[in-house]
Amino acid sequence: MVEQIFGLFPVEQFVGSYGYWAVFVIVGLESAGLPLPGEITLVTAAIIASATPAMDIRWVIAVAAAGAVLGDNIGYWVGREFGFRLLVRHGARIGIGERQIKLGQFLFLKHGGKVVFFGRMVAVLRVLAALLAGVNRLPWPHFLVCNIGGGVLWATIYGGGAYLFGRQVQEIAGPAGFAALFAGVVLMIVSIRYIRGHQRLLEDAAERALPGPLVDGGIEHFGR
Repeated sequence: MVEQIFGLFPVEQFVGSYGYWAVFVIVGLESAGLPLPGEITLVTAAIIASATPAMDIRWVIAVAAAGAVLGDNIGYWVGREFGFRLLVRHGARIGIGERQIKLGQFLFLKHGGKVVFFGRMVAVLRVLAALLAGVNRLPWPHFLVCNIGGGVLWATIYGGGAYLFGRQVQEIAGPAGFAALFAGVVLMIVSIRYIRGHQRLLEDAAERALPGPLVDGGIEHFGR
């Protein structure tokens, strides 16, 4: 039996009962920031498509990609509308002042598209990338292009792989997921250590790139 959603019922049963809607909703909610098993749901639906005519793999991939894109856009909107103001108001309580906020804007100005595109493949970033892109005001057209590219690639690789190799993929999906999670955590730790070690230099570079007082939408205001 595959992993369960919050331990209440198996993903396999949920997908079997609600079909494409299950894939769309679970992937979409995970992409919007909720801790749901979107990847497992996609793999399960693809395995069902490979074993029975109940589901078509083309539609499985399509609805998973659509759910990923829609969910990420919801996360982006939440971050864009509320994230910056919350950071300005409460960020100092957790050590995030104006210079740190501007540093985040600067890093997204330089690498935001990469974070959105490749973040779809990593468990930690898959939930957070769109929210962070919104907080740091990555321009929406650029976000959308990277978001669609990452979502389609992710759905095709995982859905197509599960369809072609069946339950063999399920056997490695768990370890692969943990490996991706571990890699994401290591990357995050290394990035944090690097930023802390070079924080003053990076903050000075951010100030040069985004001069003046802190601006909501600094990337859009200064970078375009």
